[in-house]
Amino acid sequence: MEKGERYKGVIEWFSRNRPEVHTELHYTDPFQLLVAVILSAQCTDKRVNMITPALFEAFPTAEAMAAASPEAVYEYIKSVSYPNNKTKHLIGMARALLSQFGGRVPSDVDELQQLPGVGRKTANVIASVVFDKPAMAVDTHVFRVANRIGLTTNSKTPLATERELVAHIPETLIPKAHHWLILHGRYVCLARKPKCQMCGLTPWCAYYSLSEKKQI
Repeated sequence: MEKGERYKGVIEWFSRNRPEVHTELHYTDPFQLLVAVILSAQCTDKRVNMITPALFEAFPTAEAMAAASPEAVYEYIKSVSYPNNKTKHLIGMARALLSQFGGRVPSDVDELQQLPGVGRKTANVIASVVFDKPAMAVDTHVFRVANRIGLTTNSKTPLATERELVAHIPETLIPKAHHWLILHGRYVCLARKPKCQMCGLTPWCAYYSLSEKKQI
């Protein structure tokens, strides 16, 4: 199957069957989403959503978090992965927002990456979810699913995956496509045992096609 045909089939299936998709992180403003995404690194959205209500009540703004002590922030986030590092990142991020951007979360991916704790994936999430920019955030789910389906070919890095996906997906669909792939990887195309029997993408999936051939 040619790659263009595969992309066309996958995009059409998602557009029909998953027309409305959103991040599973809970937030009410760009600052809260930025905090939640930093906390979600190597941690589940479910766990992050359990701790952020109290965290946001205690530190609802960049100003409040920038003025907080590490000990105070740590108490709220100690159940997530790497709480010590994330405490430093959150306070550093809040202080940088105030000193560099007047307390407002920037929409530019490069500017976002100037903030402590914000790598390219996190920056792309903020740019796409909050500002609806054509930024493709590649986490472990997106990286795995894109390769398994055959949307990417021998992609070795998240950046390579991002570039290939962006090159083939219509710009207006890129923010939505991130959620398509991440949620598909989270609930259907699992890392250890993909649920191919319940997957609607099998007609275009390279992994499924290869599996079928092996059974013949």
